[in-house]
Amino acid sequence: MFLSQEMAEVEIIVPERDMLAVTSVLAGQGVFQEIDASYLRSETEAKEVTDWRGRVAAYATLERRVLAIIRALGADEGQPPLSNTASMTEIETIRPAVDQLEAETQKVLNDLTDSQRKLQQLQGHLRQLAIIAGLEVDISLLREPRFIFSMLGIMPASHIKRLQTSLVRIPFLLLTLHEDNQQAVVWLLGTQQDADILRRAARSAYLNPLELPEAYQGTPAQIMEAIQADITKIEQHIQECQEELARLRGLRQQQLQELLWRIRISRMLADTIAHFGKFHYTYVIVGWVPVAKLSGLRRRLRQVSEDILIEVSPAERGEADQNVPVALHNPGLLRIFQQLVATYAWPRYDEVDPTVLIALTFPVLFGAMFGDVAHGLLLASLGALVASRKVRALHSLAGLGPLTIICGLTAAVFGILYGSVFGLEDVIPALWLHPMKNIMHLLLVTIGFGVILLNVGFFLGMFNAWLARDWSRLLFDRNGIAGFVLYWAVLGWIAEVFTGSHPVPSAVLMALVGISGLAVMFSELLKRLLEKRRPLVEGGVGTYIVQAFFELVETLIAIFSNTLSYVRVGAFAVAHGGLSAMFFILAEMVSPAHGVGYWFVIALGTLFIVGFEGLIVGIQALRLEYYEFFAKFFQGGGVRYTPLAVMPEA
Repeated sequence: MFLSQEMAEVEIIVPERDMLAVTSVLAGQGVFQEIDASYLRSETEAKEVTDWRGRVAAYATLERRVLAIIRALGADEGQPPLSNTASMTEIETIRPAVDQLEAETQKVLNDLTDSQRKLQQLQGHLRQLAIIAGLEVDISLLREPRFIFSMLGIMPASHIKRLQTSLVRIPFLLLTLHEDNQQAVVWLLGTQQDADILRRAARSAYLNPLELPEAYQGTPAQIMEAIQADITKIEQHIQECQEELARLRGLRQQQLQELLWRIRISRMLADTIAHFGKFHYTYVIVGWVPVAKLSGLRRRLRQVSEDILIEVSPAERGEADQNVPVALHNPGLLRIFQQLVATYAWPRYDEVDPTVLIALTFPVLFGAMFGDVAHGLLLASLGALVASRKVRALHSLAGLGPLTIICGLTAAVFGILYGSVFGLEDVIPALWLHPMKNIMHLLLVTIGFGVILLNVGFFLGMFNAWLARDWSRLLFDRNGIAGFVLYWAVLGWIAEVFTGSHPVPSAVLMALVGISGLAVMFSELLKRLLEKRRPLVEGGVGTYIVQAFFELVETLIAIFSNTLSYVRVGAFAVAHGGLSAMFFILAEMVSPAHGVGYWFVIALGTLFIVGFEGLIVGIQALRLEYYEFFAKFFQGGGVRYTPLAVMPEA
């Protein structure tokens, strides 16, 4: 029932002469997840591991260099070659081609970078000179005069007085060339013997000197004209460099892509070989393969090595201390919900994969809380827009698009059941009920749905315990048979208290509560008895009894809290109608005549409801899945199946 693919541990012994061919097949097939067996080497052979790791580092360096060239040319990485084998290329075969491509590209790139830097400098000079463009002074006179200290710069206008006051004891001249409300362009003059004092005073008054271009002569206006002419020439040169890079991209893109993937495949193969074991002239390869893929892999391996030995050990679910990778195989739209499961935890090999369950329950929970025809369709349209990737700003959310579409359509279906359109319950008839008019009935129904969902969780928890052959967890755990009996006995007792009648006699209910409660309370003791572990009690009998009692109290609280948590489904359905009604009231207050203000408030309210409330409802639905439902059966902590592959799955 919804289990991951069956896995088998494979041990391969291959002659040294066939090692590389076998490795190529393992990587090319994309079904083999390697286990590190490098410890199966003698001290002499262990040095070979270091050599292979050195090759991995060399390939990684070449890969970075090729990627830098690709980015510089504005090219893309391309796709890996379509082949069921992967071949290794020697480093010395690849390096000359990388050197040549790098030199060819770097020359143009360096020229472009230098030109862009010069352009930025000239544009900076131009901006500074624009401030003093009307100054009819040869700019060369301001450069390092022999007897006169001269500083032309910008400072806060409010600090001019402060600067003048600080220099009152020495001869100076401060000319304000330009001033506005915030800053001023000033020219500070004095004697060279007072240069240090003038510099300190200027610095304390936040006078920032203008950087004047040394290669130009004349007035600021004349220099600006010359700079502008140079800028035009540099821009033309930059355009030529960019055209040259575009030409190189068209000429070298395919070669770069082929080179990149040859390097990547070689790096992957070298890294794989570094984890092999070795005895004299044979290599030992260990890893995991899905049982369904074994026959095809075995056939391909025997094609490349006649003397290969392959030993297969199928993994048994429930075996202790087993680190079996988990390969999920959910098709199509279920992959969207698989990501929700993975966000919580990756399933273990001896656990049910809850992807199908969350695919069935999450949209229902969301739709029940957000039930509205119009708002649901708007949300689905938003999801379609996000999934289309037509809006660049929403590209990072594209993966949520299909999930948003499903939730929006489910909300629209519940809107038909509720008879709700834009939160109004008098536009279309309800196929089931109006939330605002049947609050208590809706809340009771949602609690009933929660009871059903929690019982599914109980059964799955017991099934997982059976898969793991964990009989003590199956019998005595709070999510096992004892917890299940306690849950229903307490529910039956509560029903009898409120209704006065119950098909099960009170004495039987109380006995079930007592027996199951004691089983849960002393579950650890009973587990140790069943598993024949000693001591039965750790830390003293009194301490254990107190701890066990509070664990029972915690279990009883969890029974109520887990069940009543589903009240929020109905509460949000009612709140949705109330929030929509509030915006209609506000719109009526803004514009009783239903003018522009009225529709502006309605549009704003709709955006708020679809965006913000939709987000809150999604979080609440996830909370019910993760903390109420999953807690009954799902532990997680499994190892993800990541086979060797040229292009690993996302």
